[in-house]
Amino acid sequence: MTTWAALSVPDAAFETRLRSVLRSKVEFIELIGEDLVAAGGKRTRPLITYLSAQLLGAAPEGPAWPHVVDLGVCVELLHSASLLHDDLIDDADTRRGHEAAFRRFGNVVSVMSGDFMLSRLLILLAGMPGGPALTRAFGETASVICEGEVLQFQVAAYQEYAMTHYLDVIHGKTAALTELAARSPALLFGATPEQQAALATFGREYGLAFQMQDDLLDLAGDEAVIGKPVGGDLREGKATLPLLYLLDGPHGAQVRAVLERRAAQPGDVMTVRDLALETGAFDRTRQEIRRRAALAVQALAVFPMSEARAELERLATREIERAR
Repeated sequence: MTTWAALSVPDAAFETRLRSVLRSKVEFIELIGEDLVAAGGKRTRPLITYLSAQLLGAAPEGPAWPHVVDLGVCVELLHSASLLHDDLIDDADTRRGHEAAFRRFGNVVSVMSGDFMLSRLLILLAGMPGGPALTRAFGETASVICEGEVLQFQVAAYQEYAMTHYLDVIHGKTAALTELAARSPALLFGATPEQQAALATFGREYGLAFQMQDDLLDLAGDEAVIGKPVGGDLREGKATLPLLYLLDGPHGAQVRAVLERRAAQPGDVMTVRDLALETGAFDRTRQEIRRRAALAVQALAVFPMSEARAELERLATREIERAR
């Protein structure tokens, strides 16, 4: 039986390191950085980095472990910078239960603080073994994140609803970063190409399953559970996986009309929700989530069984359970 006690995970030491990296002589940047640390969150992405490093044989007491901690910090900084920018783009009021940074400090401060985080992670990467490869990987991931965000708006504007676009969007929104989180320790330690590919596949497929599940809950979920009105994606003209299945079926024209008017008429959301339930679009989505999560688990088969592998598998298996 595996236990968390045998593994190192992001803890108080991680939070301390994150706080130190975000130190600035400018008060507003300090405050946004402190909000990031205080807000906490699940730290899922640095957790994946920690587990992947231990899967590759890194030990918390070993001389290379500070680089693993810094790598987890870099992953979290890239994620947090993207959230600062996303909140402004989405005109969000809150983030993790707190007032969004741009609401509190203004657009310029929020955007520049996100850029400050990006600069800090570049400084950390420069001092690591494998720095050039890691910097390239982080740069490529940042590009994919930006492209995914813009593509999402482009698809809605041009009404180009297609599976390929959807997968590109959710890869940029979520899976590119979980892929980086899993693969970056392999670059740090010079792992074999097979190991690098396996960890990249795990992170990508896990991230896709995770985002598909979030998209499913946006339409199929209970408002009391998800904490927001259902149908938010539909109101923004976003064709998520259940919608794509509906568009490809006998009710395609009706659903497309709702998407194009962004569910502006009373009852639009519930109509589409009922159609997805009746036609099995929700069930097909759950099947795809389970398939992607299973691919993530299968990718780890190249590694011998260990506590770190078991915990990574458990992350993916959790998405299979959530999709039931």
